[in-house]
Amino acid sequence: MKLNKIKSMLAAASLLFAAGAVSTSCVGDLNVDPINPQQTMEADYDALFNKIYASFALTGQTGPDGNKDLTSFDEGQSDFYRMFWYMNEFTTDEAHWIWATDAGVPDVLHNTYGATNDFSMGLYYRCYFTITLCNFYLDQVADDGTEETAHRRAEVRFIRALNYYYLMDNYGNAAFIEHVSSEKAAYYTRQQLFTYVENELKTCENELAEAGKNSYGRVDKVAAQNLLARLYLNAETYTGTAQWQNAMDYAEKVINNGYYHLNTTGATNPVTGEVYSAYQMLFLADNDTNGAQFENIFPVMFDGIKTQSHGGMNFLILSCYSSTMSETVPSGTDNSWGKCTRVRGKLIDTFFGENVEAPETDNVKTMTDAAKDDRALFYSKGFTRYITDESEKEMGYSCVKFRNVRSDGKGTSALVKVDTDLPFMRIAEAYLTYAEASIRKDGPNANATKYINALRSRANATEEPTYTIDDVIKEWSKEFWFEGRRRMDLIRFGMYGGQSKYKWEFMGGNASGAQFPAYRNLYPLPDNDLTNNENLKQNEGY
Repeated sequence: MKLNKIKSMLAAASLLFAAGAVSTSCVGDLNVDPINPQQTMEADYDALFNKIYASFALTGQTGPDGNKDLTSFDEGQSDFYRMFWYMNEFTTDEAHWIWATDAGVPDVLHNTYGATNDFSMGLYYRCYFTITLCNFYLDQVADDGTEETAHRRAEVRFIRALNYYYLMDNYGNAAFIEHVSSEKAAYYTRQQLFTYVENELKTCENELAEAGKNSYGRVDKVAAQNLLARLYLNAETYTGTAQWQNAMDYAEKVINNGYYHLNTTGATNPVTGEVYSAYQMLFLADNDTNGAQFENIFPVMFDGIKTQSHGGMNFLILSCYSSTMSETVPSGTDNSWGKCTRVRGKLIDTFFGENVEAPETDNVKTMTDAAKDDRALFYSKGFTRYITDESEKEMGYSCVKFRNVRSDGKGTSALVKVDTDLPFMRIAEAYLTYAEASIRKDGPNANATKYINALRSRANATEEPTYTIDDVIKEWSKEFWFEGRRRMDLIRFGMYGGQSKYKWEFMGGNASGAQFPAYRNLYPLPDNDLTNNENLKQNEGY
């Protein structure tokens, strides 16, 4: 969480990478000459390595505002996770935004996005910005035979593969380039990107540090194994060919890694007396030390003083709370955003069942007891369950899952920005990956039941003797709601574009839900890249 290891880029590195919205048609403009010809410039590759990790949390060189990475986009919304989250939560049955007229927001809320949507373009260029950082690092930092350099190069290759994975998942077909060059990027199909990511991750798996042997915040081989398990779980969506056994095999590698494990211990705040469940501990401000650090395979680190942005965990916490809510469920912030993110009623149905009453309460335990599940972290007092009018702030429950509050009762570094680390990858994913893949391959089975019940037991939810594939999609939502993965799961289950059986509020722009085309299971490539690079082709339907 404390990002004292992430330094600002030195002058040379800042010039090299403050190039704005990196076009994949040509990245030769990164070869920047010094303004002063008498000045000798030398890049700081330690700073560059840190910048590559920081690209998941920060938006520029000087904090939340100023000297931004992507010059063509609103800096506050331009961090990787916030744009990624918008595209994978606001487009689904889980999340809604109160300011539904903000630029680009109606398109994602109503599944009507096009090639000029701010968030679709922004995520695309953010991924390529980080890929360019990775390419430059790998071009410049040769393997010198030391273990540390080998590990760093493997970590950078993993992060590059991770960004190509998100391009493949969100856009399907996209530009591909592995070196900083003036050459126009090649066009890769989804199948080509799948094969590239798979091969890169397998290489990284062998070269990354062993489980738990790297410093906190840096990835080790378990992160590569987890992403491979995710890749194989979605292989049928990505390539047309299912790979359930591979998903199971890699999920078991993650589960049996010997270091990371589910956090099953809660705590009582010694100052306030508030009791936190084991699940809540994952999303508190001391989740780097309270036991949750052993569940977080890849945390994105935040610090209220050293890591300031309007995205990531700052966005998640500040956008979910109002000052009234914090009177009984303290957010640990100044509550200055005023509950602009809200929960769609369909998510509440997942926990309670359709037409089953949920309590109107400002008490966490009352809500979780009623749901019989510690993961039902909703605030409902004064709010309606369903959103029938997007302009009404009182419509839609609020999320109290993420908080800038420490379980040990100590103060945080700030109220305006948060200390809570973002659990970008956590081991619970492997449990559900194995369960789903095994049920799809072999039907309900004992191992799938064991892994699902491990998560339900941690949440004090009733353990069942067996689970069907329909149960699994509910468990994905219950365990990972608001964590930025919902769209992917709905697509894999045939519950997103091109179907009308499953609906949610304002799906397709209709208050009661309406079908939208299957081609929207992919986002479009930005018009600018198509104009500047004739190698690229627009996705079907756009």
